Amino acid sequence: MQTTTAPATVTTLPAMSYGQLLEQVRYHGAYPTRERAEEVVFTVLAALGRRVTGEERVELAARLPREAAQIFAAQIPATDSMTGWAFVRDLATRTGGTLATTRWDAGSVLGVVARIAGPDLLDRILARLPSGYAILFGRAELTQAA
Repeated sequence: MQTTTAPATVTTLPAMSYGQLLEQVRYHGAYPTRERAEEVVFTVLAALGRRVTGEERVELAARLPREAAQIFAAQIPATDSMTGWAFVRDLATRTGGTLATTRWDAGSVLGVVARIAGPDLLDRILARLPSGYAILFGRAELTQAA
């Protein structure tokens, strides 16, 4: 008896829906409404889309829910290097928020994105970004002693 196997799927389906992503961000960020959580998701994913490049960008977009992936992938990656702190400052300037609130917003969204990405992809994303992003994704940033 001959057995055949189905070909491997090229497209990765997201582990959660966009609604679930919004609810997780709403819960972790303690936002009063789903609409507020959606605003934060939009601004943070758009900002992240301007920073992540290469194969990691494609893989992360494939793992995000479709609506989130569209926000992320619609951005043209910037050519300048921006530390995590500069990322927060830039986002605060764009949104008119305070640095503290913007840092909270970034962490609320990127913590959920980190879980969607998984540890291997997140390691690769962080390796390509300048210093200061790991904490935004809910990780300690380890530095080598001089």
